[in-house]
Amino acid sequence: MLILGGGRVGQAIASVLAKRNIAHCIVEQLPELVQASSVYVIGNAEEEDVLRTAGIMEAPAVVTTTHDDDLNVYLTLLCRHLRPDIQILSRAALERNVPTLHRAGADFVMSYASLGANTIWNYLMHHDVLMVTEGLNVFQVPLPAHLAGKTIREAMSHCAPGCHVVAVRTAGQMQINPEPSMRLPPHADVILIGTAKAEQELLQIWT
Repeated sequence: MLILGGGRVGQAIASVLAKRNIAHCIVEQLPELVQASSVYVIGNAEEEDVLRTAGIMEAPAVVTTTHDDDLNVYLTLLCRHLRPDIQILSRAALERNVPTLHRAGADFVMSYASLGANTIWNYLMHHDVLMVTEGLNVFQVPLPAHLAGKTIREAMSHCAPGCHVVAVRTAGQMQINPEPSMRLPPHADVILIGTAKAEQELLQIWT
C-alpha cells in the first residue's frame, strides 16, 4: 500500500499496516519526518517519477494523507490517471471538500467530521479486520480447498471488482503484492482489501 504524506496521519496508518505485516511505502519530501521503522521514498508525490519509484504501478491501494485538500485532490487525480484500477483513499480536512475528492476519483474519503481526528484507522480485534474507513476493509480469508492450485486471477474471476488480493500467507511465510498468475497453495490465508459489499460477495462465493 502506498501512503502519500509522512506526517502524523501517514505514520499512524503505516504503524497499523506494519502490525498486520502488510507491505507499505510512505512518500514524503521532508527528510526530518522519516522514521526508521517504515519504508520511505523521499520526494514530491506530485511528480510521476516519484510515485513510480514508490511502487504505484504495483500497489493495490494508495492513501493521500496531507492536510491540504487541494493537494489531495491533485494527488487523487494523478494517481487515478496513472492507475485507473487502484483503490484510492483520501483524507479531507474540510467536510465540504468530500464530494470534490470523490469527483476527482477517490473511492473513499476520510474526514475528521465523520471519523474523528484520532480514528482514521480502527483495528477491530474481534473481527480480525482492519477497517480503513466506513465501507473499506483489509481482511483475511482462509483459502477454500476447491481454489487450491488456481491462480489468483482465476480465483477472483467471479468476485466483485472492488476487491483485491494484497498478500497470501502460508506456512509462516507472507507473499506481498502477489502477481495475478500466482497459484494459490493449499491451506493458505488470503489477505484482501475491498469494499464492505465486495467482501460480503467474496465470502458468499468462496464459502
